[in-house]
Amino acid sequence: MYIRRTLESKLNYLSEHFPVIIVCGARQVGKTTLLQQIKSEKQNIQYVTLDYPRIRALAKEDPELFLQQYQPPLIIDEIQYATELLPYIKIRADRESQNGLYYLTGSQMFHMMKNVSESLAGRAGILSMYSLSRAEIEKRDSIPFLPDKIKTFSSDDTIMDIFEKIYRGGMPRMITDKELLPEDYFGAYMQTYLERDIRELISVKDERKFLKFISCAAARTSQEVNLADIAKDVEVDRKTAEGWLSVLVSSGLVYLLQPYSANTIKRIVKRPKLYFMDTGLACYLSLWNNPRALELSAMAGTMFETYVISEIIKSYTNQGLDVRSRLCYYRDNNGKEIDLIIVENGKLYPVEIKKSADPGKSALKNFSVLNSLTNEIGSGAIVCMTPMVIPLDEKNKLVPVKCI
Repeated sequence: MYIRRTLESKLNYLSEHFPVIIVCGARQVGKTTLLQQIKSEKQNIQYVTLDYPRIRALAKEDPELFLQQYQPPLIIDEIQYATELLPYIKIRADRESQNGLYYLTGSQMFHMMKNVSESLAGRAGILSMYSLSRAEIEKRDSIPFLPDKIKTFSSDDTIMDIFEKIYRGGMPRMITDKELLPEDYFGAYMQTYLERDIRELISVKDERKFLKFISCAAARTSQEVNLADIAKDVEVDRKTAEGWLSVLVSSGLVYLLQPYSANTIKRIVKRPKLYFMDTGLACYLSLWNNPRALELSAMAGTMFETYVISEIIKSYTNQGLDVRSRLCYYRDNNGKEIDLIIVENGKLYPVEIKKSADPGKSALKNFSVLNSLTNEIGSGAIVCMTPMVIPLDEKNKLVPVKCI
């Protein structure tokens, strides 16, 4: 069952303006399925995957022969296994002077993006893809989340509805197969990730420690990154922990939300916050096997925040937008924190995330720190379990989770 991806329209747009289109993201988020759908609609596109050892060997050892054998327009799946192809793709893209020649997918961008920037600068449209958003699952139109654009909206969500969604996550297989248990799916997922990505990227002498590292990161989702603490818990040095974290980021499993910085803000905390981009994986790694127990636990708030932040990120990336310059958080040494700041056209939109249904005006208390800035301040939102959009004052409102 194909669930139509919002990213599809942006991919079609890029194929009309770039000779090469790259779709990157974690394993099993639906990259191949998306491109196979494009292939079925356009019909003249060939498909080849570098998962097969012989095809991969040909691509690595004789890229020119590979591209003679597989003519464009062509989908090349798992391009990270043979980045040797990229300079030859550049030559052909320049020679053909056509758009939509090559569609490339990559499950990790650790080494690949360096080669892309060197070989395909100005020739490739790049898209980031994550697991299914709630809007995609429910077949709803989705636009980038911005408090100014929220008018009226109602939701019948219960807290258990949300935690069921958090527990299962948004991986396509977990959505289409309702009987599949998360522990079975994610157990196999992690084994595949270790065997096909990690061993290609880094030399992990002790896989047990690497798994412990990922689990420690999952237990700290929605918190500031403290590599010294994680390294101590895993019993590795800080440099190793830093390298492993960069692998999780380049694999698309986690996102690092950077702190807001401006010359007028003093003493701001400089560490990014870590968010898992699929809450189902985060639940599995942090050993939760029951959504009710999770909802009653001390991690309920952090998982709820992770779910909301990941959905907001997807609302932008699914439109092909780069979130790095748009989304950040604020926290200073006085303990004042704003969960999310959306930067749009120089205007700042503060967002707080609360698990309660009626957090009240007290949830707005830290928004005032933005008044010292020269930027214009836009509408603020408290994303929570409210059943409808409720104004708190002339600029800020309570917003249901479903509204994202």
